[in-house]
Amino acid sequence: MVDTGIIGEKVLLRLYMRSADICHFAPAYERVVQQAAKHKLAGVTVLRGIMGFGSRGVISHSEFKLVGDSPVIVECVDQGEKIAAFLHDVTEKHAHHGMATLERAAVIMYRSGGQEAHNQTQLLSGIKPLSTLPDIQGVFDMHTDSTGVLLRIFIGESDTYEHQPLYKAIVAKARELNISGATVLQGSMGFGANSIIHSDRILAMSSDLPIVIEMVDARGKIETLLPLLDTMVRGGMITMEEVRVLEYRHDPAGAAKKQTGSQ
Repeated sequence: MVDTGIIGEKVLLRLYMRSADICHFAPAYERVVQQAAKHKLAGVTVLRGIMGFGSRGVISHSEFKLVGDSPVIVECVDQGEKIAAFLHDVTEKHAHHGMATLERAAVIMYRSGGQEAHNQTQLLSGIKPLSTLPDIQGVFDMHTDSTGVLLRIFIGESDTYEHQPLYKAIVAKARELNISGATVLQGSMGFGANSIIHSDRILAMSSDLPIVIEMVDARGKIETLLPLLDTMVRGGMITMEEVRVLEYRHDPAGAAKKQTGSQ
């Protein structure tokens, strides 16, 4: 069956979370995915990072920990109105601390099942950035709402800078420049400008898996990093996208402690 109702201009929501955040005795990101299913969103993807930093400090996942902590990104795509309602729900009940971004998602294919499709996949026409995003004023009790830039840096795991992994060096520079946060994602397969395919299959023993570093901040802050990237990134690709940035700090437990302490 082909579902054409989702085809066209939609919204991509990205929630930046931590795997160690717990909600009702389960990882908070799992509760978010369950809520997305209840809201009948078109699709949800959970991406787990290997390193990152944000308002709550540095996160560096270790495979040797039985219970570790790592950055998590939850991505959802659907109509603006449904995304806004879902966002309001999860930030009240499940995701109390973090950052969310909204950006355009021009859906050109959406198919369920394995039946033959009859619609023709084609690129949609360009539109003004952020012009189709929903109005979310008043969604959070505490939030900042601004327009920013999502920067993605595509490099290889074996890339180095000054005798250390390049992705760690870039994250360190971003922290020095007071950029609000960064997330490092590791791919399982890919190829780049040199067209060599790398895979995480054990037999391949690849030491150059794809790495994507994502960071979000105001355009001016991101621009301060670009001259450094010019000297640090010898092979790779950098992309940017304008996004709507929502930072929320509503933590019911923390708020209760603050009120108790002030009495």
